[in-house]
Amino acid sequence: MIGSLQGRIASKTPPQLTIDVGGVGYELEAPMSTFFHLPAVGHEVRLLTHLVVREDAHVLYGFGSEEERWLFRSLLKVSGVGPKIALALLSGLSVEAFALCIRGQDAAALTRVPGIGRKTAERLIVEMRDRLGAAEGDGAQGGARPPAASPEGEAFDALVALGYKPAEATRLLKAAGPGTHSTEELIRRALQGAARD
Repeated sequence: MIGSLQGRIASKTPPQLTIDVGGVGYELEAPMSTFFHLPAVGHEVRLLTHLVVREDAHVLYGFGSEEERWLFRSLLKVSGVGPKIALALLSGLSVEAFALCIRGQDAAALTRVPGIGRKTAERLIVEMRDRLGAAEGDGAQGGARPPAASPEGEAFDALVALGYKPAEATRLLKAAGPGTHSTEELIRRALQGAARD
């Protein structure tokens, strides 16, 4: 898996761009939210990536922030939503605006994004509510996810990878107690708390 790329922008034609990394040109597709913050052609850039393997192609997607990549990956888990629709959503709405639509159950705002019909919008609201942790009401992505670079964010990602729902992972991490803990310590405390429940 290719997690990120750092190199010189060789070309930009939304939604595609090419990044030259040590003489190898990587073609990526990126949402407009990322394109708006890219430097000019010829300048250095670092993008987080997600590789989608299809029968007929391997497509690399680039993101300017961990939140964008997290939302893209979460959208791919929604039935009926593929990379093209996920890219359109990220191009039409910021991560924060998308979270507000989900919390507010605003299907009309979602249908304004090209390619999103009423049924898809309603499915997104239902399936993304838990992932965004709308019930929690605080923190990044509507309450579920701490910043990824922090020990809390890494512990959250680990708990979700272990099969916990985002809202449950958030609850377990809060119960792990305040203070500065390493990622490993947070995971250990959260799993001990889960075993006691």
